[in-house]
Amino acid sequence: MSTAAERAAQLDLVARLKSSYPELPDAPTPDLLDHNRITAYLKPVHDVGGEPDAPMKYENKQYELWEHMTYVICEVLAWRGIWLSEERRRIGNVDVGRAEYLGLPYYGRWLLAVARVLVEKHHIGLTELSERMAEVKARYDGGLAGKKLEARPRSEGDGSAVKRNAHHKHAVGKGDPQVYAGQAGEPRFKVGDTVTVRELPVIFYTRTPEYVRGARGEITSVAYESPAPEDETWDRPAAAEWFYVVRFNMAELWDGYTGTAADVVQTEIPEHWLEAA
Repeated sequence: MSTAAERAAQLDLVARLKSSYPELPDAPTPDLLDHNRITAYLKPVHDVGGEPDAPMKYENKQYELWEHMTYVICEVLAWRGIWLSEERRRIGNVDVGRAEYLGLPYYGRWLLAVARVLVEKHHIGLTELSERMAEVKARYDGGLAGKKLEARPRSEGDGSAVKRNAHHKHAVGKGDPQVYAGQAGEPRFKVGDTVTVRELPVIFYTRTPEYVRGARGEITSVAYESPAPEDETWDRPAAAEWFYVVRFNMAELWDGYTGTAADVVQTEIPEHWLEAA
């Protein structure tokens, strides 16, 4: 049981967490917003490339047990057709929102994605999940203290009736993207072509980074055929298209770049994002 003071302290802590412009009130009226700020609010939160940030010290930290187990759970869900990796990326990297994306450990977001996909695809009810979480918390109240971690599933049985991701069914034994080979027709571009990345409206999800949109680059590889991430992530039928590796000159890409004129960066972009320069 928590005290009134403890509850107030937690509410105060939450109130300090902001993901908005300090010059604007919460839930601003339309006249206070311009196009650029609306675009920024709608930006998928995982697309952080190029955003100003403080330098971080790299540490080769060993994974904790719960992080290893989270990875295993996610892989098993994929192997069994509950989701595919593009769904996991969206649910764990974008749907969580900016505060959770920036504030939680990497595998913490993966773990939230597991819970969300199981609830959204009706494999478990949220009330049941909450009760099970409380049960496990009580079981290990005060820490492990020599206790062995146990799953204790409520039931085990035949999974043949479990609904599988449609992509999982047709890709079994073939692989991805190999399963889409020959479906996208002739590629529009070839190695050496100069292209511009289109500045399409972005809502909900994309893997085409903001820092290359509107920039000019050169095709260095016609890579493979696959549905665009924006379509594949929703577990629905989607047409395959060509993906290209595009090279950008860093001095042209970044304002005020101080490296050499020969520095380049490459990224993978689906065909519908590109147009001839």
